[in-house]
Parts: sequence; C-alpha cells; structure tokens
Amino acid sequence: MVLKYIFDRTVAFVGLLFLWPVLVVVAILIKIYMPGPVFFVQQRVGKDGKLFPCHKFRSMSVGHNGSSVSVAGEARITPLGAILRKYKLDELPELWDVFIGTMSFVGPRPDVPGYADKLQGEDRIILTLRPGITGPATLKYRNEEELLATVEDPIKYNDEVIYPDKVRINRHYASHYSFVDDLRMIFCTLLGKHMTYNNEII
Repeated sequence: MVLKYIFDRTVAFVGLLFLWPVLVVVAILIKIYMPGPVFFVQQRVGKDGKLFPCHKFRSMSVGHNGSSVSVAGEARITPLGAILRKYKLDELPELWDVFIGTMSFVGPRPDVPGYADKLQGEDRIILTLRPGITGPATLKYRNEEELLATVEDPIKYNDEVIYPDKVRINRHYASHYSFVDDLRMIFCTLLGKHMTYNNEII
C-alpha cells in the first residue's frame, strides 16, 4: 500500500493548494450564518485503533446534545449545514487529515469510539486501514441520513442493519485491496456514479 500512501499525500496537497479559495468561502459563510467555531473537530478511531482528531466544517448548531447517528432533517443541522452536507463540502477539511497521514482518500469512514474499536475477531482487519473520505461502504450508503429518516428507530437500525453491513463491506476491502478500485471509487464519489464491487452495486 506504499503507492496508496504516496497517492494520498500528493493528491491531498494538490487539493489543498487548489481548493483553498473554496475552503475560505465556506469558512466565511459559516462565521456569518452559524455563530461559533468554523470547524468541528472530534476524536475518531483510526489506524490500529488509535484515536485521532478528525476535521470537518461544522454543520450543526453549537451545544446540541444529539447522538452520533445523524438523520436528515434534524433540527440540530442548520440550513447552511444541510447544504454543506448535501454536497459533501463539510468534509473538505479532511484533506488536511489525508495530507498528514491520519486518513486516506479511500477506506472505512472514521467511527466515533464505541464502534470500530469494539470490533472482534476477523473484523479487526478493518483497523489495519487508515479511515477514508470515501470507500465502498460510503458509496453504498451515500444516502444514509435520508434512509435513517424513514425508520422508526434510527440508532437501532444503524446498529443492527447498516453498521454490520458496513463491516462486511470494509472487511472485504481490507482483504482484497486494489489501487484501481480505489481510483474507481474516487471518481464515482466525485461524479455521483455507482459501480459494481464484490458482485453488488454500490
């Protein structure tokens, strides 16, 4: 995975170099319409189960007491935040995390403590990977917040249905890594397309 690591840091640097005007504009909009900090920094579970600070643009109101499972339409998500989340602009600061090596462009999404760090047995192969901005499970559940908004108990549905399926997908990714698949996932993420992966459409 040396090629993956070099690719990540090089492309992240180029991305930060060219996208800094977008980052500045988004930061200004947040300061104007969402009083409080611009960035949302939270400890997430990374490679080898070690915690790291994950950086995102803040999309929720300050001081909310919501769960770690986000549902579309929640009151804690501000109108500007909803737009940032819809177009994934809230995740642009993660380019910095990729550049410094705590994240990758492709991999399992970084979980809050209580999920990835609780993996057992063969599932722990997932922890050998750096968390990703996108990945096969992220592509399959790109509309996760909208899906959770349709069920009676979002937390239960996430814990019993979505999360176990993500573990299955990410375990396959960890044991069948392909740089070509990484590139396909990146392009599908950017273009909003689907692809076939492990005999299913994601």
